[in-house]
Amino acid sequence: MKIKTNLISGRTADQGAHLEAKTHKGYFDACAYCELNAADLERLGVSEGDSLKVTTEFGEVVVFAKANDGNPEGLAFIPMGPWANAVLDPDTHGCGMPGFKGVPAEIEATEEKPLEMKALMRKYLED
Repeated sequence: MKIKTNLISGRTADQGAHLEAKTHKGYFDACAYCELNAADLERLGVSEGDSLKVTTEFGEVVVFAKANDGNPEGLAFIPMGPWANAVLDPDTHGCGMPGFKGVPAEIEATEEKPLEMKALMRKYLED
């Protein structure tokens, strides 16, 4: 099953705290996840820590599921970083910042595991 969501991204304190060590596990843990409302996780049949595939018109990425009931149903959040960049609008419209908000996305459960940062970069350099 897939659900349609509105994908947003932004900074988090944890993501910001690990900016100086982007190849270490702390950065991976701080960025390679997608927050959804618990009702959306239930619809997908997943629990926190399970893998999700997030697909937009700009690409796809596998991340871990994380519950956040502060999100309304249908809203997905991936912290700023390479996992979010894989699925966000790269067009900066001349301002130097890509589109971090309001990206239509489809999310589904997957058996794939999220790639660590170096493997993710290799994948997208090859595509």
